[in-house]
Formats: sequence, C-alpha cells, structure tokens
Amino acid sequence: MLENWFAPIAMHQIVRAPLDAWQLGARIRVHAGDEFPSLKGVRLAIVGVGASDADAVRSQLFTLGFPFEGLKIADLGNIRNDNLSFLIPVLSELIQNRILPLVIGNDLYFGLSLYKALAGIVGQLNLVLVDAEIPFQQHSTQERNEAFQALLSSKESGLFHLSLLGYQTHYTSPETVRMLENMNADLLRLGMVKANLPEIEPFIRDGDLQLVHINALKQAEAPGQVNPSPSGLTVEDSCQICRYAGMSDKLKAFGLFGFRHEYDHRNATSQAVAQMVWYFFDGFYHRKGDFPASFDGLVEYIVELKQADYPLTFWKSQKTGRWWIQAPAGTSDNPQRHHLIPCSYADYKMACQDELPERLLSAFKRFF
Repeated sequence: MLENWFAPIAMHQIVRAPLDAWQLGARIRVHAGDEFPSLKGVRLAIVGVGASDADAVRSQLFTLGFPFEGLKIADLGNIRNDNLSFLIPVLSELIQNRILPLVIGNDLYFGLSLYKALAGIVGQLNLVLVDAEIPFQQHSTQERNEAFQALLSSKESGLFHLSLLGYQTHYTSPETVRMLENMNADLLRLGMVKANLPEIEPFIRDGDLQLVHINALKQAEAPGQVNPSPSGLTVEDSCQICRYAGMSDKLKAFGLFGFRHEYDHRNATSQAVAQMVWYFFDGFYHRKGDFPASFDGLVEYIVELKQADYPLTFWKSQKTGRWWIQAPAGTSDNPQRHHLIPCSYADYKMACQDELPERLLSAFKRFF
C-alpha cells in the first residue's frame, strides 16, 4: 500500500493561516494525517524527496489559486526513504495507474528514479532535460555524472532520444558535446532557448519524461541552489517551459530538482519552484488530447524536396494547430509512438522552400 511509503505533511507548519476555498492547498487531496488520500480519479500526484525542501515549496504552492475545475490532484507527502531502489516501485505504481508523478526533489540524482520507473514500463523513452550543465560529462568523478553517464553507455537503459535544453557552453567539455552530437541528441544552448522560446515547444512535446534542474535559472531569480550562476533562465522562461511540458499528451512523468531552502533568500526560489509547478498544472489542465495515436483530427501535408529521395509528410492538429513530421519509411524496428516527430509551422515553411531544419535531419537519423 502506498501509504506505507510516505510520511504525511504537517499542514500547520507549512501553511500558517487558514486557506481560502479558492486556494490550491484547499482544493487538492493532501496526505496530512493518518488517512491517506483516495487516488480515485486522480491524474497528478506530488511526491516530495527531501522533506524540508519540498515542504518549503508547498508553503508557497498551497497559497496559489486553483482555476483547474475538475482536475483531481493529490499530494502524497514526502517519501520515507530517499534512495532510488525505494522510490522506483512507488513511481512505477503511479505511472501504471495512469497517474502522472510530479517529483519535487533536492538533487537531480533522484530524477533517475523517474527514469528507471518509466523505462521499466514503456521500454524505450525520450528524455528532456533542462539544465545549465550537462550531467553526462565524460571522465567525470562526480556521482551524479557517473549515474547519468550509464544511461548513454548501456543499451539496456531504454534511452531512445535525449534533448538537453538551456545548457551553458562554458560549463561543458567540448568532448561531451561531440559525443552527444554523434548520438543525434538535441542540444540547445541557453541563448538558443531564450532567443525563441516558442520554437523549443516541439522538443518538449516529444518527451516521455522531463527533468528540470533549478540551476538552469540564474542566481538572481533562484538563489536557493548549491552552485548558482549569474546567467540562466528567468522564472518566466521556466514557467513557460513547464507549461509546455504539462500540455504534452506524451509526457508521463515530470520532476523539478535542485532546490535547497537553506540557500534561499526571502523565499525567492521556493516561490519560483511553486510557480513552475503551478504552470505545469495549467498546461496539464489545457491538454487537448491531440497526441497522434491515430490520424483522426490531423490534416496531411506532403512536401516534395529536391534534396530528398522521398516526400515529407507533415501533419497538423485541427484541435491545437500543432505540427508533426512523419519519420521516413523503413523504421518498423523503432517504437511506434516515436514515429511522428513534433515540429513547428516554421519547420513546415522551411520544407516548402526546399530546406529542412538540421534538427529534423538529426531526428531522421534515429530511425536508420
């Protein structure tokens, strides 16, 4: 039973004043006593790893508004034992019951529990990681890097595709960048993300799992982290990224990691993380169900390219106006749910001008 795995939340310590009926903490099911919340109809579940850090986020999150009528969310409390082997079966049970776990953890290392839980269910998955550094640095002696490096080196890890968003080149070895480029990973530097935020939405929409590390935010926006940087994303950028993730019908698990309340200043970071969680909820609430399990509701566009031996097939959702491109023929050995690759209208327009964006060419290489 799940209640044996979680410690309840001390609401009187988290929320000092009574909550109004319109506030989030009064509208979700919270494990705050002896009785574990019912998960009937629940679609999102908050899981805390590192009680004091997760509770600091809750103290801000619970006071925010709840305009998500009909969306059932549960806060299961804080995991009693913060090691991967303890976390993985808990997260697996939630995912298997079609409940999306949202993990708030104080170290990115715990993101591996989400990864391993999901990989054990879906087999091959797409990982989206938002981080100022690349936790796949070759020849690194750091435990976190060694753990993530295993995802790349092991064929049994289940990694189908990797997208890294917001990394900063001055924290990254050129050798690591070359290695990931040779693996056809999508690498988007901080400047590329900030220059045109809407164009990163297709990368996020392609993820089965998204992990966001707080060090992707600049120190002025989020001081509550171990190694803050003067450069990085703003809170507004991060909230938009989280909303894109919430809107993705393909996404099955999500995590926010790296917040340390002992380094925070006037609750700036706990408020930032709480807002990022809120915007993930907002995106989830506005899901349109247009992930193409079939071609119903999609409009087909075929583009002939002089440089290609085959026509390109684009699909546009009539519900949302979002776009996909179909992987080339001869890809039957790859997971079916990856065969339609998210793209943008700008990608389609480039194809009509007999050009194909480099990221789509890279995406096609995954299938051959």
